[in-house]
Amino acid sequence: MTTLSTTLAKRLEDPRLFRQYAYVNGKWTHGEGGREEAVIDPATGEAIGHIPLMEAGQITAAVDAAEDAFVQWRALRADERCEKLLAWYDLIQANREDLATIMTLEQGKPLPDARGEVEYGASFVRWFAEEGKRTYGDTIPSPIPNASLGTIKEPVGISAMITPWNFPLAMITRKAAAALAAGCPVVIKPANETPFSALALAELAERAGIPEGIFNVVLGDPAEVSKILCAEPRIRALSFTGSTRVGRILIEQSANTVKRLSLELGGNAPFIVGPDMDPKEAAYAAVAAKFQTAGQDCLAANRILVHESIHDAFVEQFAERMAALTVGNGLQSEIDLGPLIHRQAVEKAASIVDDAVSRGATMVAGDQSQAPGENFFMPVMLTGVTPQMKVWREENFAPVAGITAYRDDDEAIEMANDTEYGLAAYIYTHDIRRIWKLMRALEYGMVSVNSVKMTGPPVPFGGVKQSGLGREGGATGIDEYLETKYYCLGALGSVSGS
Repeated sequence: MTTLSTTLAKRLEDPRLFRQYAYVNGKWTHGEGGREEAVIDPATGEAIGHIPLMEAGQITAAVDAAEDAFVQWRALRADERCEKLLAWYDLIQANREDLATIMTLEQGKPLPDARGEVEYGASFVRWFAEEGKRTYGDTIPSPIPNASLGTIKEPVGISAMITPWNFPLAMITRKAAAALAAGCPVVIKPANETPFSALALAELAERAGIPEGIFNVVLGDPAEVSKILCAEPRIRALSFTGSTRVGRILIEQSANTVKRLSLELGGNAPFIVGPDMDPKEAAYAAVAAKFQTAGQDCLAANRILVHESIHDAFVEQFAERMAALTVGNGLQSEIDLGPLIHRQAVEKAASIVDDAVSRGATMVAGDQSQAPGENFFMPVMLTGVTPQMKVWREENFAPVAGITAYRDDDEAIEMANDTEYGLAAYIYTHDIRRIWKLMRALEYGMVSVNSVKMTGPPVPFGGVKQSGLGREGGATGIDEYLETKYYCLGALGSVSGS
């Protein structure tokens, strides 16, 4: 079996970034019960390392450490916390190649994509380092005689983060940097499939001088750990990125402790192509929007809606561009799509395709005999997709593109909104009237017009309907970890009637 000594150590400039322990109160720790779990390279099926499965008492110990450290961390000036975060940012940038290599081995995405995620993730650390110095309060014109009114912002308290495997570094920094800048300690539970990116971040946080107990990474059975974090009353905020199904469970489990919840849940993004678009331009953009991270992306175009007047030309161009994509091990050069995260994801993708075909869709491309390994799934294009099919109703999280023709803007709006989800939508058209009409009518938290890229540190990332609660990034992202305290300062001797 390939292990760290034969695969990973040879590739890392700094092997200390690869940690097979949890990180609690500034210390690397094993699980008390001796349980552990292998972490598998999805491209090869080989173990790259193991992680401990912590017991309940160890999870509580992480909360204890965060509680003890909170007093001093919140007491630091905002500019002092800023300096710690900027030091963390510099270390992430300095070690970006090792971080990208770790990510590709545990998640499977092509190395250039992993490098891009490191840059993207680091950008949130820098953003919130500065944003922490701008958590302003307000002065309120007073209706009360001889009194001054206002608000100040204070850290909400210990914040827990449950993060996904598709973006194992950036989803941590986007959450944790905001909480740390606000003055909150964090307890992070990364996905068991991709824990090593989180642990590398912990190593760099320690080097940056972030104090013991402020940045904790716990590992264990996902259902067990999340239940403990949700039930823990000292945890005042919980941020989760993942499926809507799990999000609903976390809401229920957090009800008794009335936590601040920030949930970035499932997506079912429509990609609407207007009749005025060049079919080739739109098709190339749709391929990019669909197949990023091998389709394992909440922003991936899930339903591609093309005006009937250019549908056939679009399909031809889409098939041509899709056929040019190279599938393989992300460590190899010139790879566009890596593997899916595990075999179950491949089986789900196959079932979605089978369901669509059985209900009348046409599979234009997608020969799975060409897949380079058991966790790989060759890109598929389906035409004639209808709302009765799984590929329409569900977030497929796979390189499966479903294309449907529409007649007019009103039908496109109705089709796009025909989902419980409301995270992101794409519009491709040059008609400003159509842009404005669609942008306002689409029931989504984010709408991108004529651009596949829509995210970044200044962006308030989040959805509506069952795609989540709250926003991450932007000027509002830090508010998820702040409480607004109102004050009324009355002048002595000004009691009514005196």
